[in-house]
Amino acid sequence: MDIALIVTIIIKIITLTFVVVLPLVPIAVYFERRFSAIIQDRVGPNRVGIPLTLFGFKKDWSFFGLIQPMADGVKLFLKEDFTPAHVRKAFYWMAPALTVAPALITLCVIPFGSDIKLPGMDPIRLVIADINVGPLFIFAIASLSVYGITLAGWSSNSKFPFIGGVRSTAQMISYEIALGLSIIPVLMYFGELNLTKIVQYQADHGWLLLPLWGHGEGALSLTSKLLFWIPAFISFVIFTISIFAETNRMPFDLPECETELVGGYHTEYSSMKFAMFFMGEYAAMVVGSALIITLFLGGWSAGFGLDAGIAKLSLGSFQIGGLIHLAIFLTKVIGFILFFILVRWTVPRFRYDQLMRLGWVIFFEAALINVFLAALVIASGSHKFTPAILSIGAVLLIVTTAAIVYVAKVSEPKTKVAGQ
Repeated sequence: MDIALIVTIIIKIITLTFVVVLPLVPIAVYFERRFSAIIQDRVGPNRVGIPLTLFGFKKDWSFFGLIQPMADGVKLFLKEDFTPAHVRKAFYWMAPALTVAPALITLCVIPFGSDIKLPGMDPIRLVIADINVGPLFIFAIASLSVYGITLAGWSSNSKFPFIGGVRSTAQMISYEIALGLSIIPVLMYFGELNLTKIVQYQADHGWLLLPLWGHGEGALSLTSKLLFWIPAFISFVIFTISIFAETNRMPFDLPECETELVGGYHTEYSSMKFAMFFMGEYAAMVVGSALIITLFLGGWSAGFGLDAGIAKLSLGSFQIGGLIHLAIFLTKVIGFILFFILVRWTVPRFRYDQLMRLGWVIFFEAALINVFLAALVIASGSHKFTPAILSIGAVLLIVTTAAIVYVAKVSEPKTKVAGQ
């Protein structure tokens, strides 16, 4: 293999993972604290800073509390790394790494921006691994994180962590089904599994949820694009809520809810092992936000036909359009992280039976019906089927939907009233 290619890959891994994405984890923690403080009408962290008074200055430099994430990291790093005697040590130590690693590995296939060109070099794509099975790779690797949480609960040899691990196993596996089904209409629309090409298509022909430019050049007309917005929005809702469940965020944090399980699967962990669980949750939230934006909101695209002009911007022979697209991508990710935080501090936690019913009875059926709805819309826009065939398909879809809704309604257990 070419040495220059290896060096380029290593630089992209270090830059995109450890310089761009990992700093978003402490930033997300800071946003979480400040945003929750605003929602609850309190101050939040605003005092932690550099103690300049120790060096003879008259006033410390608080800098709006932005040093708080650094203080948290130092605190967790310096805490005693205590391992209880009753745990299964090999799996106990392995579990935190199995939680963080999948979240970071999935970053490899997400495009962060358009190509950049350095003087005397070929264009460099801002994606670590530009493979043709991007979403499948993400689902395959992200599903491994359930092993970390399950092993943490089992290896702790304690009741509350074990219950948290069992809950996590059932929850994450259940919502992976809805997650996979919800993305099928998106892949049918693009006809592509390469995330770089999916984002480029949205830059040229309109975002999936905002198809307002580039008409007449793609496979579907404006009418078909606007009609496809209905199954696309259903996929977006199911996919987004399922990401909440996959990342164990409120209102789906049943595996670690403190009101029932003390701390859940990480109750017996301290110091940097606990910090890795903490980091894994926020890293998964960053990756989930990036994937939602890539599939539904144009990824690094600025939209409205501006991307071609941005890609050509340069400083001398250095094309900076890719860096501008990277900034646009990170802005969207931060916006979606704020949405994650808003939901956590405004929506109450589900009961576990409600959680499982939402995944199996509602989302599973809705995502399955949405696949057939998307297929019907795409078929109607391709002009390859006669109106009679499309009418038969619409009737069958309505009948199937009614049958599924009826079966789900009949199978629902009746609520018993106390005293009867």
